[in-house]
Amino acid sequence: MCHHPRPCPEVTSDARDLAAVVSSHPEQGWRLLCNGVVLFDDDGELLPDGSAVPDHHTWLAPA
Repeated sequence: MCHHPRPCPEVTSDARDLAAVVSSHPEQGWRLLCNGVVLFDDDGELLPDGSAVPDHHTWLAPA
């Protein structure tokens, strides 16, 4: 799916949300990534097969 020199992470990779942005809709709170993942502003993801991934990032509280 990628047409740039370095291919984006596969959908099955834990780094899938680091793929290049193909289309951005900040007014609606989502971005379409080059690997077909829809990344939402709350860090949830919708994968190309229709499955959803909730926010899976570890956020550190300020010390």
